[in-house]
Amino acid sequence: MVEPPLNVGVVDIGTNSMRLLITSGETEVGRWVEVTGLGRGVDRTGLLSEDATKETLEVFARFGLLMELHGVERRKAIATSASRDAANREAFFDRSAHALGVRPTLITGAEEAGYAFAGAAGDMADSSRVVVSDIGGGSTEFVTREWSVSVDIGSVRLTDRILVDRPATIEQLERASKHVRDLFAATSAPGAATAVGVAGTWTSLAAISSDLPGYEYGCVHGHVMDVADLDRLVGTLGGMTVEETASIPSLDPKRAPVILSGAVIAREVLHHLGMDEIKISERDTLDGVAAELLAV
Repeated sequence: MVEPPLNVGVVDIGTNSMRLLITSGETEVGRWVEVTGLGRGVDRTGLLSEDATKETLEVFARFGLLMELHGVERRKAIATSASRDAANREAFFDRSAHALGVRPTLITGAEEAGYAFAGAAGDMADSSRVVVSDIGGGSTEFVTREWSVSVDIGSVRLTDRILVDRPATIEQLERASKHVRDLFAATSAPGAATAVGVAGTWTSLAAISSDLPGYEYGCVHGHVMDVADLDRLVGTLGGMTVEETASIPSLDPKRAPVILSGAVIAREVLHHLGMDEIKISERDTLDGVAAELLAV
């Protein structure tokens, strides 16, 4: 008798979005993304708000049911930037464990970067000269096969700090760019031949830049964006209200308040790396963690 494939489930608890991947390695059952803005205000208060926590736990209840439905045998939930900064994270983890069937594991920025690289570059013939950029809600990671760094700036954090108005003023956009540039300047830029962008900010920007009528997983995998594309996006998004941004067909409306900050950070990523373009990968942290679970 042929044994049924082993399904694993991975939950990525981000600052802005909650994501679930269920896969056997050979067959991907599905990916689910829900934007809850868990980390809104954490930069200022040091706490996860009760409203965002409740919304996130409702999503986790659905994720838990999905894992049960698809016979997931191994589960892992990783918590990143917002949880690292929140004084009340342990209470949140306790409540999350009940919904997910596994207690979240707090990972460092370096671990997060390593998973992102493993997911994005795992199927590349030569990953030795690849640098992966992961722009999250609270932090931005740069990672190569042998080096990584996590910078405490992401789309939610930059919005909370500077880009609070929509449309944004020219002064706000200039100040936001300088703030990101100064933070990146404290880190070295690895010599690399190819830049790869992963996760929701990069895929959302690629979908908007491509003027897609909607977004489905895989539709921007391999898409290439250059500095001119990002300049245009910053200018366009900077001149829009949140409501106008939310009406963009290919953008999850819940990302509308923070996608301008994501575009500013993305542009500064390329400037920091000294590169003209970046390739988008829809394989990322989730895939890196899944590969680890499947190898056990």
